[in-house]
Amino acid sequence: MATELYDLTVPVFLRGFKAMAAFLEKARAWADEQGIQHEELLAARLAEDMAPLTAQIQRVSDSAKLAMARIGGIDAPAMPDTETSFDELQARIAATVAFLKAIPRDAIDGREDTDVEVKTPSRSFHFKGLPYVTGFVLPNFYFHMTTAYAILRHKGAPMGKMDYLGGI
Repeated sequence: MATELYDLTVPVFLRGFKAMAAFLEKARAWADEQGIQHEELLAARLAEDMAPLTAQIQRVSDSAKLAMARIGGIDAPAMPDTETSFDELQARIAATVAFLKAIPRDAIDGREDTDVEVKTPSRSFHFKGLPYVTGFVLPNFYFHMTTAYAILRHKGAPMGKMDYLGGI
């Protein structure tokens, strides 16, 4: 029986992006109310060797769009990682969501045995479709989403678990 790989990915990503867009907007409004420069939040990190908030959002986007491209043999939209404002991050989220919504279910379902290669500057990883999604993509997606949320909470933005979960 084929896995409903589409259901394990696209709806999960869409829900995550909806929550992330909302908590970014809440953090922006809070910063404005408090007189905090947006750049302070956008450049914030949890640790010196971790990427800043902007890069966390970029990696969430990359995780979702590149997963669908690799599994479905679809060209992912190019996004050069140049966002430096809340508006630009929201535009990236919107572009990623539009791409995800355009993916046909039949491009993803039944591809659990597809060969997937992920290349990094230092090595390549080889997966089959389902283990790629469950063991690499989803953990990576949530790692960067959680880190973005944690950066904003660490800086004092008034958000709670329901903001992260998207207000279920």
